[in-house]
Amino acid sequence: MKVHFIAIGGSAMHNLAIALHKKGFEVTGSDDVLFEPSASRLAKYGILPAHEGWYPEKITPELDAVILGMHARIDNPELLKAQELGVKIYSYPDYIYEQSKDKLRVVIGGSHGKTTITSMILHVLQEAGKKFDYLVGAQLEGFETMVGLTHDAPVMIIEGDEYLASPIDRRPKFHIYKADIGVISGIAWDHINVFPTFDNYIDQFRIFAETIQPKGKLIYSQTDEVLNKMVEGLDIDIEKLPYSLPEYTIYNGVTSIIANGKKYQLEVFGQHNLLNMQAARLVCEGLGISNADFYHHITTFKGAARRLEVVGRNDNATIFKDFAHSPSKLTATINAVKAQFPDRKLIACIELHTFSSLNKDFLNEYAGTMNKADEAIVFIDRKTFEQKKIEPYPAEAVKNAFANKNLLFFNEPAELLKYLEAINISNSNLLMMSSGNFGGINLIGLKNNLL
Repeated sequence: MKVHFIAIGGSAMHNLAIALHKKGFEVTGSDDVLFEPSASRLAKYGILPAHEGWYPEKITPELDAVILGMHARIDNPELLKAQELGVKIYSYPDYIYEQSKDKLRVVIGGSHGKTTITSMILHVLQEAGKKFDYLVGAQLEGFETMVGLTHDAPVMIIEGDEYLASPIDRRPKFHIYKADIGVISGIAWDHINVFPTFDNYIDQFRIFAETIQPKGKLIYSQTDEVLNKMVEGLDIDIEKLPYSLPEYTIYNGVTSIIANGKKYQLEVFGQHNLLNMQAARLVCEGLGISNADFYHHITTFKGAARRLEVVGRNDNATIFKDFAHSPSKLTATINAVKAQFPDRKLIACIELHTFSSLNKDFLNEYAGTMNKADEAIVFIDRKTFEQKKIEPYPAEAVKNAFANKNLLFFNEPAELLKYLEAINISNSNLLMMSSGNFGGINLIGLKNNLL
């Protein structure tokens, strides 16, 4: 099979390209800009484009498929050439479905937790020696790439994002996969630039549930009132499996789950992760893993990259980085760290970076989200406003939106770094949350200065 990637440098795209190359496909690609680690990974497998830019001559009738990334525009010259020649064009979720349509498909959706739930399932299946294909949205320990495709695995585990499939396919990605087992971890309004009302956003999850194949399963968090109400209204031929918090203890900064009269000490923590674990357990049970084996294997799960990842620690302080950026993720992450270390001061810093989080009309959704932090900091890089063509707003607007008058606001990376380097971190935790990079602040350097 000959496939060509338009916008091969994207996180999901370059991982899919590598997975297909390893499966024996002939892979080519283009992109107008290639960042690390994509460039080095593509080069390792000999599929890095020789030059940046778009080259319509790469599109020929001999291609079996063109895979179109979200980063490409609808007037992309390679896309126009493919359309002119009638070459089959797929979005990457389309092609994931194409590769998995004869397998059992497990699709994990939700406004939060889907990467972690997917990662937990993959960890347990790998530890149990099961064969599986996968698509996950973060780099995991023990997995070279974020996409794995084989000829013989009977099941594929797919992280199902609700964002759009491609510039010419405006369906949410998770509508495309046609799950046999579907998971919804919760519904909290996000992607306001695509789903302008909360009701419209909820509809995407209802449609996802309706794509689950007849006699399939929907695993969902019954702790989420919006989700519960949506599931109650479904009239489809599937099994509905709710989950809630398990019994657990926290002792000396370590969380343990109690199940079947046994205590299982975990390397992750937070109620949101305990809920994620129950979703993963029900999926694994559906794939033939006993609860006892699940809990045994999950004790060695260290978490996905940038999900409460430890940057550094000493005897009385820890610095975490986390991907949290939406209001629900922000609340869950702050609450988790505060509950795990109740006697330590919590300094929490969030970078608003996405279109939704920077939308002034959406900003009020953050009201109260940082109230459990002893010190709350919001950072918006001045350049981000410029890049996204958004009118900047002052510190007072941010404080009012967060309903926190003691909140500190920074819009220059150098000023934020100066402030952080001066804090007394003794008997404290520093929580750095962003889907961006804090304007280029080196967190390792900060850790070295503070610890």
